[in-house]
Amino acid sequence: MNNYQGALQKPINSGFNAKSTTEEVIKGIDLVGKIAIVTGGNTGIGLETVKTLSKAGATVVVPARDTEKAKRNLAGIPNIELEELDLANTDSIDKFAEKFLESGRPLHLLINNAGIMWVPLRRDSRGFESQLAVNYLAHFQLTARLWPALKQANGARVVNVSSGGHQFSDFNFEDPNFLNREYETLLGYGQSKTAVNLFSLELDNRAKEFNVRSYALCPGAVGETELSREAPLDLFQKLGYVDSEGNLLPEVKASLKTIPQGAATTVWCATSPLLNDLGGVYCENVDVAELSSDVKIIGGIKAYSLDETHAKRLWKLSEEMTGIAFAFS
Repeated sequence: MNNYQGALQKPINSGFNAKSTTEEVIKGIDLVGKIAIVTGGNTGIGLETVKTLSKAGATVVVPARDTEKAKRNLAGIPNIELEELDLANTDSIDKFAEKFLESGRPLHLLINNAGIMWVPLRRDSRGFESQLAVNYLAHFQLTARLWPALKQANGARVVNVSSGGHQFSDFNFEDPNFLNREYETLLGYGQSKTAVNLFSLELDNRAKEFNVRSYALCPGAVGETELSREAPLDLFQKLGYVDSEGNLLPEVKASLKTIPQGAATTVWCATSPLLNDLGGVYCENVDVAELSSDVKIIGGIKAYSLDETHAKRLWKLSEEMTGIAFAFS
């Protein structure tokens, strides 16, 4: 059974909640002999994910654009392999994937965690809007390139870090790159995360016969990450997040998750035995999320993010935009 139109989109009583941490979620899970790749694994929730998987015995490959910074941030964590990767550069993605495939190893966990947000309008060398390019198309390309290793694992998971921000925008098939409409950074972000959700849905449907399952997730609003490093102060003031001095308002601060809480859903999607026979779902607060039909309510997943027609259309468009197809046969 697949999750088109949200057919499987309901909580499964995981026993965890919004306050659960990575330490609680990984308890009793042994990853010795497993190999994971975590993009964006040297900062924020990605770094916490790497620490947790490593502690459970996995070998974790951490690709990074700034390898010197990554080396500092990853110091002291065992079972780590640091590699160079720039998700904004298609050649860099191919080079990284090729190097991993040449090692001949299976890939048990691919965690597509890296992302950008709050950025001004930028385009990559192909003319694609940067949030769509980095948050989605880069991970589509990386997953496609690493497909042989995922298949080889005979029991792999692809975990795509999405966001509740998908509710800012459905995917705009007419103008995905803002060539003919005014650019709004949150519309670009929302569209990129809706794309991540549709990709996770369609990937699971196509990959499950090869024993590869796919998940999308919302980590929640997490403090102390680098995601907002380019955001102008007045944007946060307009949203009511900060005061005139740029300090987080107390009620906003109280609602934020810690980094171990923010990474908990990623780790759960990657490792929970409860998901062995369930894929293509969107998760939040360490459980499968509710399907939300009310566009005004934050939380859950919007129906347009699980639409079968859109998922298949986006897959075809992604192949056309990247020039890459999955070698399923």
